[in-house]
Amino acid sequence: MIETGLRQKVVLVTGGAAGIGRATALRFAQEDCRVAVWDVRQSGVPQLLEELEVAGGEALFEQVDVSDSAAVESAIAKIVKRWFRIDVLVNNAGIVRDSQLVKWKDGAVAATMSEEQFDDVIAVNLKGVFVSTRAVVPHMIRQGGGVILNASSIVGLHGNFGQTNYASTKAGVIAMTQTWARELGRYKIRVNAVAPGFIATEMVKSMPPKVIESMVGHTPLGRTGEPRDIAEAYVWLASDAAAFVHGAVLSIDGGIVLGT
Repeated sequence: MIETGLRQKVVLVTGGAAGIGRATALRFAQEDCRVAVWDVRQSGVPQLLEELEVAGGEALFEQVDVSDSAAVESAIAKIVKRWFRIDVLVNNAGIVRDSQLVKWKDGAVAATMSEEQFDDVIAVNLKGVFVSTRAVVPHMIRQGGGVILNASSIVGLHGNFGQTNYASTKAGVIAMTQTWARELGRYKIRVNAVAPGFIATEMVKSMPPKVIESMVGHTPLGRTGEPRDIAEAYVWLASDAAAFVHGAVLSIDGGIVLGT
């Protein structure tokens, strides 16, 4: 295995109980990292913790709603108390509440995206990234540096039908990434984002077959991505190999261009 410089680093993965987050936590554990996993769900967590330790890393889990600043601050304090530092933050937690802005049928409004649908996604996908990063950065400054990795999406670059709320948050994450790169570079804190395409998570697999076929048809590589594809990118961005990568948005999408 290529030396990444990650051995014994402390890594926090939000939304880490399933999908891309779970694959990311396991991949960092394989690098002999100490991995803290946050999620609002607890199903499958005992098995995940066992797998993390088998993979080679120390591990802990905390049930955290990333939109709750008090809960985030408390959970950060527990990580620092145990391991004394946080080297890598992966802001992976996210939700979807899809709906058209206005659905028009037979000459009238049939449905709209509700304020609740909009606010719920903003709270987790955008505010959650802000709250978690704000809590971690002082520790990184004190320890002399760190890495912040944010989950954006290709829909944050191109938009997507029925995802006003989700696409807005993922575009906002890119803006946060670029702003924090300007603000935090002086403290040796690198900040980057990944923009996944269609990844074979539980959410995507539950979509109608025709929708999945359409996704694959728009992807030049002819397949959906796997969670490990994104995990590998996170590990590379956190590693010494990416020491001069800062303020970047890395698309991991199989070459897809939405709408073509």
